[in-house]
Amino acid sequence: MKVAIYCRLSEEDRNKHTETDDSESIQNQKSMLVQYAVDKHWEIYNIYSDDDYAGADRNRPEFKKILSDAEEHKFDIILCKTQSRFTRELELVEKYIHGLFPIWDIRFISVVDNADTENKGNKKSRQINGLVNEWYLEDMSDNIKSVLTDKRKKGVHIGAFALYGYMKDPEKKGHLIIDEEAAEIVKEVFLLFTQGYGKTAIARILNERGIPNPTEYKRLKGLRYKQARTKNSTLWKYYTVADMLSNEIYIGNMVQGKYGSISYKTKKNKPRPKEEWYVVEGTHEPIIERELWNKVQNIIKQKAKPFSCGTIGLFAKKVKCLNCGYTMKSSKTRDRCYLKCSTKYAHKDACVGAFISVERLEATVLYQLNEMIDNYMNKEEIEKNIDFNGSLHDKRKKLERAVKNYKGKEEDLTQVLKELYMDKVKKTITTEQYLEFYENFHDEKNKIIELIKETQMQLDDVDSKLKNEDNKKQIIEQYTNLKKLDRETVEQLIDCIYVGKKDKLTGNVPIEIHWNF
Repeated sequence: MKVAIYCRLSEEDRNKHTETDDSESIQNQKSMLVQYAVDKHWEIYNIYSDDDYAGADRNRPEFKKILSDAEEHKFDIILCKTQSRFTRELELVEKYIHGLFPIWDIRFISVVDNADTENKGNKKSRQINGLVNEWYLEDMSDNIKSVLTDKRKKGVHIGAFALYGYMKDPEKKGHLIIDEEAAEIVKEVFLLFTQGYGKTAIARILNERGIPNPTEYKRLKGLRYKQARTKNSTLWKYYTVADMLSNEIYIGNMVQGKYGSISYKTKKNKPRPKEEWYVVEGTHEPIIERELWNKVQNIIKQKAKPFSCGTIGLFAKKVKCLNCGYTMKSSKTRDRCYLKCSTKYAHKDACVGAFISVERLEATVLYQLNEMIDNYMNKEEIEKNIDFNGSLHDKRKKLERAVKNYKGKEEDLTQVLKELYMDKVKKTITTEQYLEFYENFHDEKNKIIELIKETQMQLDDVDSKLKNEDNKKQIIEQYTNLKKLDRETVEQLIDCIYVGKKDKLTGNVPIEIHWNF
């Protein structure tokens, strides 16, 4: 028998001598599991080790690798210290340990808590372990949130990275001190803005002087930084300058909680309303004096006033450059409004740029929208849609009946299993007979449950298609023969628009419209 050993440590690597070493806990796990495999006379295929990863992290590299190898049946057994070392999520316990591993003919064993998929009798124990681990994750998440919230309210810096211009105080945890070299650049940005330079112009000045942007500066200094995912990530951009000019941390106020986690099961965050941010004044030494700060904020407020042409906000935050992916910025020449990629102007090599008038973009959107509606309203298309909807409604009724029938069978089998147990208690049947009957009925019940899941998924899919068709119909009725766009209509219809650089020969501007339907 070939065995794959899996080890995991969720704590910080405090026992490591160097970053490439295994921590002592991982070494102990490996030693124990290797000895266990040797005692069983199993051949060790490979040792998979995730050091410093949480049990709820589904993106653990070695965890993903062992699952991939298990699917290809490169070994027969997965061996862990405890079930929680493999995963703390009940969903993954059911998906892999109780679902896919038996299908892949993989046996799962955890030594300390005696989980063994070859022993059908301890399946409930494994499920209970999974449920307890799930509760543990949720409680731990709530406890961590509570501690972090308390620290934020007290103005303690809890971020992984210090804001550009500051660094973490080595003498006092959670406190920021000024990074003099970077702070000089921050002061220059604020002063340039008060002297009439725009945000793009300031970015261009810094790029031409070869000053690294905040991310690149931290990388060069060996400081912790967040890796940028966009092109030309070493250059200053319009939005880098814009964020700097409006960040209260530069006047000595601690601002945190701009983003909040969606769930303890994912690392994804979502923006929080400004009124829910945690702002504590006077927590650290300011880089920008209050007088300069107020002057900058007044200029920003004046620049934020809408243009007199009235349409400048029509596509606000909806249009992105096809080349670099950055949101295009509004501008006005005489009485005409335009959208342009400001990245191009930050540095000559930053982006080839994109430019379009709001009037031309509106005309393009209206043309494509009306063309889609015309195609949809075509007589043949209407007939197809009527037939399509008719067949979908018929399919939905059949699936509803199937789900109802399956649920009835599940209830019947549940009752049979209860009665079977009472027959065993009353000794109407022997233990051997009970186990034989139980296994048959239980397997049949599991098959029915799977059929319910599959049929319900099909039913949900049909409902989704019907809903999409209803949405299309509503949009057609609402926007047929539309002559003019407004902001509400743009929000309703458009997810985003990508605009490319104008072709010099044809005069065409590449436009990709991503609709909300």
